Amino acid sequence: MTFDEYQKQAISTDVYGGQGDIMSIAFINKVLGLVGEAGEVAEKVKKLQRNSEGSMTGKDRDELLKELGDVLWYLSAIAHYLEEPLGKIADNNLSKLKDRKERDVIASSGDNR
Repeated sequence: MTFDEYQKQAISTDVYGGQGDIMSIAFINKVLGLVGEAGEVAEKVKKLQRNSEGSMTGKDRDELLKELGDVLWYLSAIAHYLEEPLGKIADNNLSKLKDRKERDVIASSGDNR
């Protein structure tokens, strides 16, 4: 499955029907959902570190992967609301990273390096 295929299928499960502009409650809901789900990923990793000294069971891994799926859903939905194919966002990001690596600034700081 491609990113764009995923995006088309995922948005069909949006309770807002994939409708709204970037300041609508539907869009803001997606941004807040992304932050919340990313926080859940971080929380699970924190608890693994705290409770299991970083050791991960198969069940822990499965739970972490479920949260990553939720992150992907929200990211995909945000891209939909911005009317941008998820595949194009992925391609643009890889191009940016390749350029930074070629210029040896991949480990630097700042958005526009």
